[in-house]
Amino acid sequence: MSQIDAISELITVDVKPYYIEEREVDDAPLFVFGYEVTIRNNSDMPVKLLNRHWYITDGDGKQSEVKGEGVIGLQPVIEPMSEFQYSSGSNFRTPVGTMHGQYEMQCQQLGNQLFHVDISPFLLANDTVIH
Repeated sequence: MSQIDAISELITVDVKPYYIEEREVDDAPLFVFGYEVTIRNNSDMPVKLLNRHWYITDGDGKQSEVKGEGVIGLQPVIEPMSEFQYSSGSNFRTPVGTMHGQYEMQCQQLGNQLFHVDISPFLLANDTVIH
């Protein structure tokens, strides 16, 4: 296993989704969700989060993708044995949906090598719908 592969395995992502509210938009329901993300760097080298790539699926199976630089307007450097937290959100036309994806990160101490960290699938659901 290469050193960069070892580092990518030491970056963990924990997501805590929550339901916010239902709104009416264009005479149709819109379900609003939030999620809190904690990215922990358990390696001995700082890493920089460069890009995000989300795969989003609503309760009807409609899929979309979101790609972009950083998160919440930042490209944070996460120091060794520390974490970075942020909150964001997503809207669905259905009361349930899922998200998963990956972050592209960089390790400057290893010649600016790039690597990916997976974000495991998580459920966004209106608690009153799920029994």
